[in-house]
Amino acid sequence: MKTEHFRRVRRVALLALFGLAGVCATASAQNVALKTNVLYWATTTPNLGLEVSFARKHSVQLFYGLNPWRSPSGKSLRHWALQPEYRYWFCESFNGWFLGAHLMGGEFNASGVDLPLGILDGLRQHRYEGWYAGGGITVGYQWMLARHWNFEASLGLGYDYIKYDKFVCGDCGERLKSDHSNYLGPTKAALSLIYVF
Repeated sequence: MKTEHFRRVRRVALLALFGLAGVCATASAQNVALKTNVLYWATTTPNLGLEVSFARKHSVQLFYGLNPWRSPSGKSLRHWALQPEYRYWFCESFNGWFLGAHLMGGEFNASGVDLPLGILDGLRQHRYEGWYAGGGITVGYQWMLARHWNFEASLGLGYDYIKYDKFVCGDCGERLKSDHSNYLGPTKAALSLIYVF
């Protein structure tokens, strides 16, 4: 999963992460939150997000997920995903309804599983390896549970360009084709547990 395109994307992602870390360094209490998406954990994908409020009704977040495992049965959903997002809050940051705009990108090497909505149809019988990039809009709501704990539900819709190679099977090296796919639909679903500093 090494492509020149995604080497550049990784560099941009690292710059974004350092930029967000710089904002965190100057942020005061109640302006920084650490989060994890419990729905994403259901796919055995460790994930972590960092969100920073930079004004009363504005925040940015950077979310990262990495699934490096392959099951003994041959099923594999190995991937990494990066998703930066800007949010506008209707009440105040980390409280109530928000509307956001997100970008996304990542790489994958998957086989033996069925993805919803017909994404990479035939993934159960073949192995797909490639990358994707896209963006969309997000709507969500965040509840304050305690002084430092929040819970969030959000849903995103958007577009992804998916470039992939299709292989005969999970362990076979014979490539059947190289192609791309355009996906329009849900791009994000999150139920997130959040710790607000």
